Amino acid sequence: MIAVKQFVFNPFQENTYVLYQPQGEAIVIDAGCSNDSELQELIDFIQSENLTVKCLVNTHCHIDHILGIAVLKDRFGVKAFAHIDDFPLLQMAPSHAMMFGLYLDTVPSIDETLNHNDIIELNGSSLKVIHTPGHSKGGICLYAENEKFVITGDTLFNLSIGRTDLPGGNYETLIASINERLMVLPDDVEVYPGHGNSTTIGLERKSNPFL
Repeated sequence: MIAVKQFVFNPFQENTYVLYQPQGEAIVIDAGCSNDSELQELIDFIQSENLTVKCLVNTHCHIDHILGIAVLKDRFGVKAFAHIDDFPLLQMAPSHAMMFGLYLDTVPSIDETLNHNDIIELNGSSLKVIHTPGHSKGGICLYAENEKFVITGDTLFNLSIGRTDLPGGNYETLIASINERLMVLPDDVEVYPGHGNSTTIGLERKSNPFL
């Protein structure tokens, strides 16, 4: 079974997740660590649980979700994964960082691409990649069917949805992605978003004012 550990990092209060099994493999989702203290907090947890980091995965590549990629790749000697449609965002990362008063000394690199319906194996469990463009062109969610949770990045929030006025955003595309690819999941699936508190598919189906 996959356990989920949430960290809140950087001035955007971005949720970074570690998916893991105690003393087993781990995947770091959306490494948003923006300073040494945040990086050390994440590393301390990984070491305390005796975890082996398998890879880094990004739900999308806006600046607040990629700040820790380069350092963690070097620290753990692992590859980073994302959807190819978000690669252009990486090239704009240094300028975006400057706009928000953040420091990024190098363009983070993505080593492997993820596509819709790809499967990521972790400790005998499976994470299904769901391509959900709209907040960005390469936005993805990660669905753990057996554990009944989905990591939604900035696609779906607690009673809200992702912004569509950022590079790669499109409102109609985002609504279609949520309705066609997330609202088809069971009501009791826990939703872990890229910002804010968790929710469930059922609650969002019933009460989200955008849907």
